[in-house]
Amino acid sequence: MAVHHVLGISGGKDSAALAVYMSINHPELDIQYFFTDTGKELPEVYEFFGKLEGFLGKPIEYLDSRRDFDYWLRAFNNFLPSPQTRWCTRVMKLQPFRDWIKPWLDAGDEVYSYVAIRADEEHRTGMQEHHPNFHVVMPFRENGIDKPGVIDILESSGLGLPAYYEWRSRSGCTFCFFQQKIEWVHLLEHHPEKFIEAMNYEKTALDSGSPFTWTQGEPLSELMKPERIAQIKADFEKRKAREKKRIPINPLREGLDVRYCDIDDLYGLDEGNGACSICTK
Repeated sequence: MAVHHVLGISGGKDSAALAVYMSINHPELDIQYFFTDTGKELPEVYEFFGKLEGFLGKPIEYLDSRRDFDYWLRAFNNFLPSPQTRWCTRVMKLQPFRDWIKPWLDAGDEVYSYVAIRADEEHRTGMQEHHPNFHVVMPFRENGIDKPGVIDILESSGLGLPAYYEWRSRSGCTFCFFQQKIEWVHLLEHHPEKFIEAMNYEKTALDSGSPFTWTQGEPLSELMKPERIAQIKADFEKRKAREKKRIPINPLREGLDVRYCDIDDLYGLDEGNGACSICTK
């Protein structure tokens, strides 16, 4: 019986920090790093992977579903994925991972999956595979590492945060339906070709009778209008100001902007929140 240690990399700060943490604190483990690739990720994600592989000294294995997004969209009758029907997570994220570890489990091997759920994310759970030889391990939760701790790990390693955190809160597909409206605006500004691609997918879906748009209750063709963009930006600044007032001052961090809040802190306040198991961390 063999033992396999695996750690999913999403392109986000938490999974990258966990990879750094495990490589430093548990060099005795031969961890296999993997990424479930939809082919629709942000360019900044792939750029960050190059830096991360250099630090880890080993490659990140890319897993895919053998079919691209266009194939699966047609297979689901051109209905867009949504928080209610998250077929993209199921067939393009979770299933490739299950297919990857299946030969090991079938052979009776043990599989330990290290998941980057932090100590300050009590509401989250890792992917649960009901197999006696599959084990989910959460080192950050076990060792009390929260969001500031994650950032400290990345800064001290020299990697820093992925570049997209300047305008987006998490990794994932360019057209992820968990984006806030302000993030769609930022996508239009930073990667207009990706925004247009998402808008074309949305039009095809609506023409085929899909009840969903990428952002709830508003097609991208309306969201991209100049007057709507101005309104979204103004609303976002108001939300930031409200949230900053609600953050208590920490006396142990004297001299720091202890009431700074970023776009990630605003999830769930005025718009819907969600997470995609493997791909959001």
